[in-house]
Amino acid sequence: MCLWREGQRIDLPPKPFAVLRYLVEHAGRLIPHDELLDAVWPETYVQPQVLRTYMLELRKILGDNRDRPCFIQTLPRRGHRFVAEVSDDAAQPTAVEQAGAALLVGRERELQALQAHLRLASAGRRQMVVVSGEAGIGKTALLDEFCRQAAEHAGIAQGHSVKGLSGVERYYPLTEAVRGLREGPVGDAWSSVLEKRAPGWAGTQAGSEALPGDLCAALEEFSAARPVIVALEDVHWADEATLHFLSAIARRRAPAKLLVVVTCLSRDKGEEPRFGQVMQDLLVHGLMAGMRLERLSRTAIAELVSRKLEQPAPPEGLAAFVHQHSQGNPLFAIALLEHLVAHGFLVRIEREGAQVWERRNSLEEADASVPAGLAQMIELEIQGLPAEDQRLLEAASLMGIAFPAWAVAAALTRETAAAEEACDALARRLHFLERGGEDELPDGTRSSFYVFAHELYREVLYRRQNATRRAAGHVRIAERMSEAFAGRTENIARELAMHYEAGHDRRRAAAALHAAALYATQRKAHSEAAELLERGRSLAEHLPEPQRTTLLRELDGDKQPPRASSKAGRTVKKRHKKPDAFLTAT
Repeated sequence: MCLWREGQRIDLPPKPFAVLRYLVEHAGRLIPHDELLDAVWPETYVQPQVLRTYMLELRKILGDNRDRPCFIQTLPRRGHRFVAEVSDDAAQPTAVEQAGAALLVGRERELQALQAHLRLASAGRRQMVVVSGEAGIGKTALLDEFCRQAAEHAGIAQGHSVKGLSGVERYYPLTEAVRGLREGPVGDAWSSVLEKRAPGWAGTQAGSEALPGDLCAALEEFSAARPVIVALEDVHWADEATLHFLSAIARRRAPAKLLVVVTCLSRDKGEEPRFGQVMQDLLVHGLMAGMRLERLSRTAIAELVSRKLEQPAPPEGLAAFVHQHSQGNPLFAIALLEHLVAHGFLVRIEREGAQVWERRNSLEEADASVPAGLAQMIELEIQGLPAEDQRLLEAASLMGIAFPAWAVAAALTRETAAAEEACDALARRLHFLERGGEDELPDGTRSSFYVFAHELYREVLYRRQNATRRAAGHVRIAERMSEAFAGRTENIARELAMHYEAGHDRRRAAAALHAAALYATQRKAHSEAAELLERGRSLAEHLPEPQRTTLLRELDGDKQPPRASSKAGRTVKKRHKKPDAFLTAT
């Protein structure tokens, strides 16, 4: 049994396929979590959170929407139901078989590189490649397309590491890969080699008698007749035994038509400390080639939009909007498109006898919310962190996509050195956070600054805080900024106003807007000054007397603008090309 779409096979790892198959076989019935876990992982304890991971993966492949499901309906704390119509007619593909596969654009160079490694492997020179990149960058889509193209002349063994299973089941991704190869077109020949060379691997699970050297020998013998691709995903979550196998297979000297491709989150960001050591050792000794996937260009995102909508010319401005807000991350781009459709910003109409997509509302109105599927994915990732780390990241989100350690320290009322050490530890461990450089304030304070990999991570972290804690953090950051820029706060008055307003301190926010307007006037930016004064008046109107009257007089020009400071201008030294966001609140 396979998954097909319009005559093309869609490759799915065995476990997600098993989950989907069980749902399809019981279509229309609500399947409780425990029943699904028992069916797919018999006699093995697996954390229920694993199902969430697979449901996200299946929805991505099926092009399904959690809020408006066409295939899989999720009932919180109860279970899942397959809701699409299922046909028993073998001559016609079912609704599942017609589901859309993951889209792959802008990866021609990477595909060609993998094909070059396969040619070397086919000549008897074993190859190992690690494909790394941030979450959602397209590692799975690239690997699936490569395996699809190679399936005609190579054996494919695919496995997938799952977060939380590294301490539960040894060799989990390898067991999955071995089983998949056994159930594929060359299954009989592979089973014969397994029985002879690696009997400990011949069962449904790798037991204590399953040795990595035996599996290496079996793969080497089996590859004598045809090249073999061993594709293991998310090895940053792999168990130590699987890492021992990767180290062993890379170091063996016998000729073999083997290509081992593994994917992982950006190197040195995995949760398993040993993972980074193993990969780094193989790279340093030339036993593994590295391939890092970068974000897609504007042109590639435009192609992705066209293919997703099945429309050569998407609505005007849509591709640019998606590129800007996804920042070139393909998973985020697809989720954003689905979000626009679900909320009526994109609608399908009939024009000249054809169905086309059209904009119905201003796309800028869609900025107010994170696509539900992405928000859930990011939230699950954050929930898996210790509470202390969550609080630190939430404090960081008060500044923007880039933030300095001193701001985190201010929001949490900590010492800057302690906050910096905590941020450094997170940047080494988390794939969505990196250290950007060093920041120096006018009062001489120096601290490192950091950058979120994507604005959506910052937005989820910002919104998950209650209003009271968020407001208090903004005010503390503004107060620390005022201390650091004492005597030259006109340079940062606008940023101060944003923080005070977010902290519901209208008096200080209006006063800061007044100072910002005066500074804009000095720079002859009169339209900007007028805009700032109008905003200040709006805030002042909500103040009690006599503060209201006094501040309105100032905003109406009762005070003369001070002379420009000789030290006006840039005061923050940066050694990084990230956006100037250290002094910009949200």
